Amino acid sequence: MLVASQTADDGAVYRLTDDLAIIQTVDFFTPIVSDPYQFGAIAAANALSDVYAMGGRPVAALNIVTYPRDNAEMPLSALADILRGGADKARDAGIDIVGGHTIDDQVPKYGLCVTGVVHPDRIWRNVGAQVGDILVLTKPIGTGIVSTAVRKGEATDALAREVSELMATLNRAAAEIAQETDVHACTDVTGFGLLGHLREMLGDGCCGARISVAATPVIAGTRTFAERDFVPGGSRRNLKAVAPHVSFDPGLSDVDRLVLCDAQTSGGLLFAVPSGQAESLLTRLRAAAVTAASIGEIVASHPATIHVTS
Repeated sequence: MLVASQTADDGAVYRLTDDLAIIQTVDFFTPIVSDPYQFGAIAAANALSDVYAMGGRPVAALNIVTYPRDNAEMPLSALADILRGGADKARDAGIDIVGGHTIDDQVPKYGLCVTGVVHPDRIWRNVGAQVGDILVLTKPIGTGIVSTAVRKGEATDALAREVSELMATLNRAAAEIAQETDVHACTDVTGFGLLGHLREMLGDGCCGARISVAATPVIAGTRTFAERDFVPGGSRRNLKAVAPHVSFDPGLSDVDRLVLCDAQTSGGLLFAVPSGQAESLLTRLRAAAVTAASIGEIVASHPATIHVTS
């Protein structure tokens, strides 16, 4: 076992041979959008992301489903659409869904158990960042806050489509492009928010981080919705959990602090890469139409602290 649960990494990694290891991960959740097909696609993209965050390549997946057997408000045709959305997204990743398991439950949930492969010497872990590394983030943050506004009918149809498509976008291109870079650490930004997952990257060593709010890409409208209190409970819990490990500039608003802790679904990848390679990585990502930004750097700090500037 090369990677287990000690560092709360994105997947488990088991070595089979000197040049082959398998990655195992599972993720599923309740619907976050009203369209069943899109929900299936988002849930699948979210689960596949953990393999990409480990530097691996997905090879197969299994469905994991709970759905009511007999509920007039949730017909089985909607379940078919969920499964079709997941299958299509898996095909976008170049794999098939080869089976799965379904349980009769009044609360629908969907996701995937994904198997990937990686060379044992090329695993990306969520720890290992080095002082001087540049932090590169793909995908803007804010999906938790904007999705909350969508569910309450406060977002435009155009913004609802934008955030849905963003969550359904695979991290495949970003991961494949970054294979040409000496990635010291990587994770995907999901339920613990940007600051929560960055805190995991710092581990228990002597590294801290400095990030800039202005440099961090945020979905348009996110701050306005946060000001109107369309903030999921998970985002507030994230801020409370990470606050002891973060030094905020005094001038930063409560809204900015919540946005940086917003619980994401199928967020982007967060890379720690050598400073001399960061610009090349950003150029190649942008050339492939992948949203990417340098949001900060790894600094010497003991205890590990995240310094957030405006």
